[in-house]
Amino acid sequence: MKKIKWGIRAELILLVAAVCVWLVKEIGMGGQTEGVPVRDAAEEMGEAVEVSADGDYIKWVDFNITAEALSKAYELDVASYRDEIHTDWIELLAYVGAKHGGKFDKKSLSELEETAEKLRSGETDMEELTRKMEYYDYYKEAYDAVLSGMVGEFSMEVPAGDHGEKEWKNFYGLKAFSPIAKGFDYSHYDDFGSSRSYGYARPHLGHDMMGQIGTPIIAIESGYVEALGWNQYGGWRIGIRSFDGKRYYYYAHLRQNFPYNKELEVGSVVTAGDVIGYMGHTGYSTKENVNNIEIVHLHWGLELIFDESQKESNNEIWIDCYELTKFLYQNRSQTAKDEETKEWYRVYRMKDPAVEKAKEAGPKKPET
Repeated sequence: MKKIKWGIRAELILLVAAVCVWLVKEIGMGGQTEGVPVRDAAEEMGEAVEVSADGDYIKWVDFNITAEALSKAYELDVASYRDEIHTDWIELLAYVGAKHGGKFDKKSLSELEETAEKLRSGETDMEELTRKMEYYDYYKEAYDAVLSGMVGEFSMEVPAGDHGEKEWKNFYGLKAFSPIAKGFDYSHYDDFGSSRSYGYARPHLGHDMMGQIGTPIIAIESGYVEALGWNQYGGWRIGIRSFDGKRYYYYAHLRQNFPYNKELEVGSVVTAGDVIGYMGHTGYSTKENVNNIEIVHLHWGLELIFDESQKESNNEIWIDCYELTKFLYQNRSQTAKDEETKEWYRVYRMKDPAVEKAKEAGPKKPET
């Protein structure tokens, strides 16, 4: 009998505890449905978001925004650009991300639209919407680190007339490009985190796009060439740093014997949409210029840098780029081949205000 009584008591205690937890959540969060990042643990969230005056910074980011949600938020941003109230796409995404712990599904699209409508109508503003959101600032900073260089004002050459003439036009919109040139086929799937064994066991911290040798590889975003040369794991590779320093784009396994645009060197300024190199299968060798990768493909990765101590350390933050790659498909750089030099080049040039500022400052010297 004693055992039965203790069993009943234990069940009652567990039931009361569950009810208390539910009440604390409802009262403490004002009934909001705000979520936490996908790791779903408060202590891990505290470790991730250490932003203060004494130099703490974001330690990890799970980027799980779908291509559909990226496109919807982008469309809402562009559509309202000249309106009295401009709905910023990163703020919209951060708001929805903060509500649902970084998870995006089909319902997220309608939620983005509804939020944008409330903002445009003047019914509320982002400050009011996010006032009780504990993690909004985290999502805003994290998503800003990923996306802040991709949308803005720029000028672009466009066709004019029937005889190959071009003219410059001003735009506001997507100024980041797919890493594969227009007209070149590729296949891909979400392979982020899959195992790799060459050298040592490690997860795959990038995105592979399978194609043909010599396919022109495109600069996704404007920036400085920070790395150029051979890497045991990546083969011939290029590393480009965004002008704000937050993003490091890594392009690996480039073509044997002719991996890069010949004009590139460390410190060069590149414009989004430029041809920077060519697809191959080099790498997995301490000896240079070796094809030890079985499948021809581009490996591209995106590292986020909130503090320079994270670069080339055990605390690097690489994000899953699959959905981002699908989103960027809508903007592919058209290229043509110079038969004399065998180089590919972009057909329509772009003027990025960020590039103009960087060129005025001169080439960025490599750190010693």
